[in-house]
Amino acid sequence: MSDQITITLPDGSKRDYEKGSTALDVALSISEGLARNVLAAKVDGEVQDAFRPLEADAELQLLTWNDDEGKSTMWHSSAHLLEEELDAISP
Repeated sequence: MSDQITITLPDGSKRDYEKGSTALDVALSISEGLARNVLAAKVDGEVQDAFRPLEADAELQLLTWNDDEGKSTMWHSSAHLLEEELDAISP
């Protein structure tokens, strides 16, 4: 059983990482600036948290504010945080 997974990036390049690495780890290995801008990740076509461990070979797209899905994720997460705060202060 291999402890390595292969991540395919949108440009078709492939990189090997340790199983359990996150999309944020991948971003950091590319550029610290990119890692600071990642809002979410698209893994095999599914948008998910950039902190979720990658357990198998996958196609990965790092989502930032420049991507519609990145913006949507940020707005969705912000709405949940606002809802939690409102629930906490409501009688």
